[in-house]
Order: sequence, then structure tokens, then C-alpha cells
Amino acid sequence: MTDLLPYLKELMTVPGLSGYETPIRQMLEERWTPLTDHLSVSRIGSLHGLKRGSLPEPKPSILLSAHMDIIGLMVTKVTQGFLRVTEVGGLDPRVLPGQLVIVHGRQDLPGLIVQPPPRLLPSHAQNGPVPLEYLLVDTGLAEAELSRLVRSGDLISFAQPPLETGGETLTGPYLDNRASIAALTHCLEELQHRPLAWDVWAVATVQEEETLAGAATSAFQLRPTLAVALDVTFGASPGSPSYRTHPLGKGPALGWGPNIHPYLFNSFKKLAEQLEIPYQTEVMPRMSGTDAIALQITAQGIPTMVLSIPVRYMHTPVEMVAIKDVHRAGRLLAEFIAQLGPDFMDTISWEESSAQPAIEA
Repeated sequence: MTDLLPYLKELMTVPGLSGYETPIRQMLEERWTPLTDHLSVSRIGSLHGLKRGSLPEPKPSILLSAHMDIIGLMVTKVTQGFLRVTEVGGLDPRVLPGQLVIVHGRQDLPGLIVQPPPRLLPSHAQNGPVPLEYLLVDTGLAEAELSRLVRSGDLISFAQPPLETGGETLTGPYLDNRASIAALTHCLEELQHRPLAWDVWAVATVQEEETLAGAATSAFQLRPTLAVALDVTFGASPGSPSYRTHPLGKGPALGWGPNIHPYLFNSFKKLAEQLEIPYQTEVMPRMSGTDAIALQITAQGIPTMVLSIPVRYMHTPVEMVAIKDVHRAGRLLAEFIAQLGPDFMDTISWEESSAQPAIEA
């Protein structure tokens, strides 16, 4: 069994910006090879790991989707020995000045995100956080050498190392969504010696942060019977609205809303209570902001569930997660898969499930 803490720390040090996921996919291929019966790569780079069930063909299957792409920066211009940048995947610019980065040019270059003195900025940008368009990356290289090594379109990843913090938490970049990749890997390990009726597709998707292309194309190619999107959600902190955030260490969040099949929500809720696994409810009255958006509407429609791990300071280089929530998410997912039987789809109903008092006041 993988020790989740060092494994997650390793995942947080591997780049793989949205649309450029090769480094992290190569790492996962090595890790998932002994945990699956067959590995393949989709035409746009998502990793598919198949664990075969025992039912006769055509057997039902469940797709477990965790996106492996991360946020970061891209060079837009090399100017006067500095780099101008734009975002990949969405960033909070308030925390960027002073962050250490790696510029992936003709060779990897260490750098630092800096901001000009206020007097050199336009008047509208002199007070408050400096907009991303005015931030620069300084590598320390002279202009001629920098221009030789770096071009527009080169990627920039964060170099903040993982930091173990109090309360069995971990802080650093890319917990969105490497925390879910760790939970999915833990699920595969839990299933190693469990009898399975259904086929299981473990899918590390690409481009969730930008296009949802990985989830859409993998679901269309594999045509699963059910799907689960494993992602992160907003962790609670002082001043955050309690109805939109979730405490760390209190268990994974079960999504509830039109993007989620109510029967699956109730099934996960009942199972978590039976196993005494702490859980929270995440109300999603619109699209969930996860791979589930694409999974649910693929082909004729796929009943889909969203399982989320609370993370503080999302889309920054200093995200924070509770290790126990990662472990619980992986275990709950494995237990749900292990209890899937040949008659499960005979009992699933949207109307009857949505009429139940699924969310307690």
C-alpha cells in the first residue's frame, strides 16, 4: 500500500500544465501498471487504467475521473531581460509576487515572480494587488541569454516545495487536483484484493482546467455505465461563507445538484454512514465546475457522482489539504465499487431518488 503523504508530496513536484500533461502521465503510468490490468492513452493524452470485473460480457463499467492537469503560467513575451506572462487554468494574482517558479524553456530555469515599483505602474494599478499583466518573471539572466533560452509559449510551473503543516495537513502547489489523483491511486490499491463484478476505468484526465476535453473524450470512447468525478472543493477558513466552503479533516464532500444523479448521492451517503466515514454535503445548484459537467452529458447521458476533497487557498501555489480526507475519499470510492452487483442498474431512478429527503437540514 502506498503511504499517501510521501506519494502526494511526489505528485506535487511533477509539472503537467493543462494541455501539457506528459510529465505527470508518465509518472502515473509507472505507478498504475501493477494496479490495473491494462493501460492505454487517449488521443489527447488522458490515461486509462482498466481493472476487469467478473461479470460476463457485455458487463457494466464505472469510470473514475480525476484530472491530472495543473494551473501555471505561460510566457507571452521576452522583454529587457524579463518575462511577461499569462495564466494557464486560472490564478489568484494577489499571491503571485515573490513566488519561486521554474521556466521550462530550452532548459529549465529557476525564476522569481516580481512586480514593478508602484510609481512605475499605471495609476489604476498602483494601489492594491498588481494585475497579472504587469507582473514579471526574473531569471537573473542577461537579455541576450534569456532570449536564446526562452520563447513565447514556454510554460512556467511553481517551485514551492510541499510543506507538512500542523494537524496532519500538507501545503503546496497543485493539490488541485493531485490530491484526487492520490485518492484514486489509493482506491486502486484498496481494490487489489477485492472481488469486482464491474469493470473499473481509472482515468487521469487532461485539460480540465481549460476545456474539459479529457473527460468528454474519455467518456465518449469508453462509454461507462456510471461515472464519478473526483476533484477538490473550497476549504473553509475564517471569514469564508459556511454554505460555500467545507472544513478540512471532516471528510470528503458529496455533491448534490443537477449535475449529480440523486440515486448515486444517496448511495454514497448511505455507504459512508454504514462505514462510519465522515462526509460533508456540497450543494451544487448549477454546473459542478468539475469533469462531471462533461461526463454527465456524454452520448445518451451517464449517471454521474461528484466526490470532492476540501482544499484551502485553491488555485494558489500554497493550497492546503488534510491527508485524512484524501484517504477517506479513496476508501469510500473503493467500497462503493466493491459493492456494485449485477442488478445495481435495475434499482437506479432519478425521480424516486430526487424525491427523497437526501439533504438533512
